[in-house]
Amino acid sequence: MGGIAQLARAAGHRVTGCDANVYPPMSDQLTAAGIELIEGFDVDQLKINPDLYVIGNAISRGNPLLEAILNEQLPYTSGPQWLGENILGRRHVLAVAGTHGKTTTSSLLTWILEYAGLNPSFLIGGVPANFEHSARLTDSKYFVIEADEYDTCFFDKRSKFVHYRPKTAILNNLEYDHADIFPDLAAIETQFHHLVRTMAQNARVIVNGQSDALSRVLARGLYSECDYFNDARGWHLKDQELFYKDQSVGEIVLALPGHHNLLNASAAIAAANHIGIPAQVSIAALKAFSGVKRRMEVKGVVRGVTVIDDFAHHPTAITETIAALRGKMGAKGRIIAVLEPRSNTMKMGTMKDRLPGSLAGADAVICYADPKLGWDVQAALTPLGLKAHVYHSIEETAREAVRLAEKDDSILVMSNGGFGGIHGKILSYLKD
Repeated sequence: MGGIAQLARAAGHRVTGCDANVYPPMSDQLTAAGIELIEGFDVDQLKINPDLYVIGNAISRGNPLLEAILNEQLPYTSGPQWLGENILGRRHVLAVAGTHGKTTTSSLLTWILEYAGLNPSFLIGGVPANFEHSARLTDSKYFVIEADEYDTCFFDKRSKFVHYRPKTAILNNLEYDHADIFPDLAAIETQFHHLVRTMAQNARVIVNGQSDALSRVLARGLYSECDYFNDARGWHLKDQELFYKDQSVGEIVLALPGHHNLLNASAAIAAANHIGIPAQVSIAALKAFSGVKRRMEVKGVVRGVTVIDDFAHHPTAITETIAALRGKMGAKGRIIAVLEPRSNTMKMGTMKDRLPGSLAGADAVICYADPKLGWDVQAALTPLGLKAHVYHSIEETAREAVRLAEKDDSILVMSNGGFGGIHGKILSYLKD
């Protein structure tokens, strides 16, 4: 929603917005864009008298401002619908969908287009370091968007991405997630099928060839061109060397660690190829890619201890993140994993049985268990034995991470929220 607000501002509108607990980096971006932020949902905000209310999917019935909008019969829409009708229009939309890697792959793809001189517009759920903003509006015909499968709004329970109608769509992977709105994986597959159904015949779907779930999606009906990555039918890797079918196109060199990021890069190269950017140009662009904030982002190094921030909050992402960091560190130093189960899926305990396995690659695990969490974190992490530590305050969690840390160790903080500013606390305690 913060990115959409910035796009609306760039399109010439006056924009105000309200939310609870706005935090950096988005709050800083909005302020810099001249967008007035209001804390909370007080009904007095009706006095602003806007032409349109754009309502995010975090807003539910019972919210006082939403109820006032409905009672007064004021004009409203959802963020994705407003975006599709007012910004995307007849642009060539390049959408990145999937359970994992959307933000990173969108950022990689945007940078490739920028490097190739196409000056793309974009809307990404994170902040690419090469741009320092999560959204930009230009006069380019190309628009890169992170295409989320989460529902659109309180009145529109379709996935957000059905509003985007891409000409190029990456389907990165597909697993069960968002247990608060989807009963099972089949329900998510249906939403991905809806996305594919909206695409034109001359559009292209770029699919992870190793995903059974995505194969089932395409089997329900594919009306567009199809290309593959992570598959010998299309783009595939041998170590870091990228091939298209049986022909080598070059070696991928990335600042981002981990095999999963090489797959993200392969998908981005395949999407760029659809709009005429040669693979060699994309590979050259990726060498200059600096990364994404909150994706293996180093927040500081104190007394030889590195503090890293990562968005990982699904067991698969946790596994990949720890493995990538281990590959980067080698045998030097230990990984102290600090986790906040904060996503709706995590809060419900749907993934609790997979947590110990996903964290097994860390040398120590410290989990912050919010007192309001509805399941027993200590019991869930029992398979990890003595290397698991559970605390019910952020302060204690931070202090335990610092107590365990030694020179050459990395403290890997994983959460899809602000985690109470724990990164700053850890760095401060390390200095002390």
